[in-house]
This record gives sequence, C-alpha cells and structure tokens, in this order.
Amino acid sequence: MTPNGAILFGLIVIGGAMILGDLAGLSVLLAVCVGFGAIEIQGRTIKALAWSAGIVAPLLVFMGLVWIGVVGRSPAEIAAGLPGTRTAALLHVAIVCLRLFLVALVVQLVILRFAHVTSLQFIRAMTVPLTLKKLLVLTLSWIDTILHAVDRSRTALITAGVITPRLSLRNAGNGWILVQTVWLSVITIAIGRLRDKWPVENTLARLDAALKAAPQPLAMRDWMWISAAAAAIVIAKAA
Repeated sequence: MTPNGAILFGLIVIGGAMILGDLAGLSVLLAVCVGFGAIEIQGRTIKALAWSAGIVAPLLVFMGLVWIGVVGRSPAEIAAGLPGTRTAALLHVAIVCLRLFLVALVVQLVILRFAHVTSLQFIRAMTVPLTLKKLLVLTLSWIDTILHAVDRSRTALITAGVITPRLSLRNAGNGWILVQTVWLSVITIAIGRLRDKWPVENTLARLDAALKAAPQPLAMRDWMWISAAAAAIVIAKAA
C-alpha cells in the first residue's frame, strides 16, 4: 500500500463518519476499518482499537452523565419540543462517540501501517506540492522541540520549588507559570531556528532535494480499500 492510498482511505473514512448519522451506517464503516487493520497491520489492530477507545472514553463518560443522566433526552427531541427519553439520549451519545472512535481509529491504523518508514520517507512519497511537503516536515520537527521545552521547563520549575513533581494544590495555582515558561522557551527556539540555524544550514534548499520524488501511482491494494470505504458509505446512505 502507498502513503497516497492510505491518506485517501483515511479521508474517505473520516468524511463518511461525518456524513453518516446512524449506528448501522457507522458500524459498517467500523467493520471496514477493522478489516483494514486485520489485513494490513494484523495483530497491531488490537493496539489501535485500545488506543482509540482510550481517546473516546472520557467523552463517553462526560456525555453519558450530561445527556443520559442529567438531560434525559436527545438534542433532536429538545429542538422539537418533545418530552424525550433516555434511550434517545443514549443513541445520540453512541453516535457521537462512535464517530470520534472511527476518526481516531483510522488515523492510528494508517500510522501503524507505515510505522516501518520515517516521517520524511512518508512525506516524500506523498503526491502534494513541494511547498506543502516542506511545511509538513518543518511542522513535525517542532513536536520533539516542544516536548523537550516542556521537559526542561518542568524540571527547572520543580528545582526552583514553584511546582511539585506530583499532583498538588501548588501545581493548580502555579500551572500558568509552567505554560508561560514553555511558551517562551518554544518562541526562543523558534526565533533561533528561523534567524540563525536554518539559514546557516541552508535547510529549505536541502529539503527541496530531499523531498523531490516522482509521482507514485496508487497500487491495486489502495484502490481496493478506497473502493471498500466508499462502497460502505454509499450502502449505508442508501439503506
């Protein structure tokens, strides 16, 4: 499977999750995703499902408490002025959470499918303008920088006694100082890279050479999964 095919498959699934408004249609789309995982990443599908469930769990608990426990009816019933039932509220919560679950799942499936290649290799294989490729690479390069900034800022504030390494009331009161420290650290690093590091290393020009690649046509397996996802959406909408 090619990166272009995986991206198109993911976009179709995400679009379908937004379009479909019932559990039956979303379940069909979920079955396609699970099939994709079973064939493309095999045993790691369980990891993708567990990761997606962890993302959705807080939303499920919160919406369950609000819509099922407190409100006791769905937004559609409220808009129509109907008394409503908790069953309808449960259905509303299930649909919203399943949509988020599908989005998280397909993103994780694509990431795991190409876990054996680097981010640079993946972006290089994409059929998009070179400017967008460079923007993606430079954006991804910030992730590690931000994580290091958080680490350094947290260590410095713990050493200074401003915050503690564990949950405490002091952390609740001084958390904003950590946010400011991280933000200033990231801004300082950004200015240094834009003004000094990248121009001296000729980063942008070197990225031009590193990211140039001939357009990669979609493989047969790409078309198979794209067609399966599109067919699932059409069937679910027609049902």
